[in-house]
Amino acid sequence: MTSHPFPPAPPYASQDGLELGRCSALAVACARDLIGHARRYEELFPGRTFDQGFFLALGLVGAFGSPWATAAELRVTGRASLWVFAVDRLIDHVASSRAEAAALAADCLAVADGATPREPVTRFLAELRDEVAAGTSVDAWRDQLGRMLTAMIREWDWRSGERPSLDGYLDNADSTGSSFVNVSHWLATGDAWTLDHLDLVRAASQAAQRYLRLLNDLATAGRERGHGDVNALSLGAGRDEVTARLGELSDAAVRLIEPLRAGSPRTALYLERQLTFNTGFYGLSDYWGAL
Repeated sequence: MTSHPFPPAPPYASQDGLELGRCSALAVACARDLIGHARRYEELFPGRTFDQGFFLALGLVGAFGSPWATAAELRVTGRASLWVFAVDRLIDHVASSRAEAAALAADCLAVADGATPREPVTRFLAELRDEVAAGTSVDAWRDQLGRMLTAMIREWDWRSGERPSLDGYLDNADSTGSSFVNVSHWLATGDAWTLDHLDLVRAASQAAQRYLRLLNDLATAGRERGHGDVNALSLGAGRDEVTARLGELSDAAVRLIEPLRAGSPRTALYLERQLTFNTGFYGLSDYWGAL
């Protein structure tokens, strides 16, 4: 983004309007970075699934979550999100067997631990690992990556085996990758308090992630049914039950986010905006193009 001086705002300009304009410009800058990065790994991002709207949506969620940031500061956040979508597609829709999906997950974990990457998805991950590791420990990042991949493989088991209860399904919400993106974001951009209190911050992220799991399910139930993916509604929960549970999960997330405010107002606001942005976004759309 450019940083040249701007003229004074017109007297009729609202603060909300000014913020929307800046957030939109930041989102476009983030989307352009993601498009450029995806071109380096074009085999991971077929255009029908990863259309222009997809990249703009990722840019928007990053920009509205951290409107005070620059595009450079949000690069890791956006690229972590991009990688999650790539590996999710490979595991859910490209792998022809559980063994193949598990082998891919194992390769990713090995690269996270320092192994030489052998395929595009692990080369992308190695770049992300190196960028996150600049000046900080990657233990929390590696742990969250493992949780996410384990949760994705567990969903393979549910396709052909015993289905979980709704509570068991929510316990597997790491499969969304939301907390993996958040940990990547905080390790790359977090203030000292956030980095010193990652356990508290990650607990709030996990609570927000459970809410986002069900929010996504309401928006994508029809498509996931067609692909045989596990979804809260396919487990027997009705929309009224899922909607009621969303209210409970939102309250639980807010209870964990609120105490963060004294130590890091921006970290608390980032998680709050993750909840509110996605609530509005999923009301009209979702991130994927055509799978």
